[in-house]
Amino acid sequence: MKRPDPFYRSATWKRLRRLALERDRGTCTVKGCGARATHVDHIVSRRQGGADALSNLRSLCSTHDAQIKERPDGTRKRGGVAVVVGCDADGWPLDPAHDWNTKR
Repeated sequence: MKRPDPFYRSATWKRLRRLALERDRGTCTVKGCGARATHVDHIVSRRQGGADALSNLRSLCSTHDAQIKERPDGTRKRGGVAVVVGCDADGWPLDPAHDWNTKR
């Protein structure tokens, strides 16, 4: 079992996390989501050389964090890209494979 990185218990991380949530107004940064952010994620992961800097952090809701969670080998689910599942402003499903979108 992989041990958690001790960095995420440090005062530096707690400060960066707080600043990221404040900057993003406690809201998920995935375009179109708007849910309450509960996670702060490195855009470029620490394992891939990403900086521990506010400019490399994004606030995510639990759904979007789970969509892109880092795997044990360091790669990310969905290539690190989170998407909103739901409908557009006209009520059409955003999923291109949804039955309604295949019948347009």
